[in-house]
Amino acid sequence: MKLVVVSAGLSVPSSTRLLGDRLAAAVGRQTPVDIEVVELRDLAVEIAHNFTNGFPGRKLAAALDAVTQADGLIVVTPVFSASYSGLFKSFFDVLDKDALTGRPVLIAATGGSARHSLVLEHALRPLFAHLRAVVVPTGVYAASEEWGAEGLDGRIERAAEELAGLMSGLSRAAKAPTRTDGFEVVPFAEQLAALSAPSVRGR
Repeated sequence: MKLVVVSAGLSVPSSTRLLGDRLAAAVGRQTPVDIEVVELRDLAVEIAHNFTNGFPGRKLAAALDAVTQADGLIVVTPVFSASYSGLFKSFFDVLDKDALTGRPVLIAATGGSARHSLVLEHALRPLFAHLRAVVVPTGVYAASEEWGAEGLDGRIERAAEELAGLMSGLSRAAKAPTRTDGFEVVPFAEQLAALSAPSVRGR
């Protein structure tokens, strides 16, 4: 299975990238995965050009393909102005609107203070719900003072276990035989997409 980490960290070294790497390693301890990292820092110019000319550059196109073809995603952003970074949002703005339908996603963020931990719930989770992804229950926020703390390790392992479980479930569903007795078999991925899609109500 293919696991893609999308990191919006800007510095080198980056605590955002470090958190993404730790989460990916934890998923790898749960289930065999091929890991690819997309560093948005290296794509900033091509993302901006995509907004103005409508066409992705070579590196951006490869990154969009990697995300579209992934069996699962880990997305990590630094907190800017109490929300995800503009670079992070811009990348998902240029992604096809249906690319993440039914896709398992683990959301994570880094920041200088624990006060910003709610960014996971008020910014990231609604964004990926809008994109009809299946967001794992446990998000991971790492404040500066939490690195090396026991609580962070526990959240990383729990979130990784949830993502690995979803990825494995989707993989088994994709390989399941189709019934031929007249009953329609709806793949697990489609069931998840239907559950995560917003309901339509009459006005």
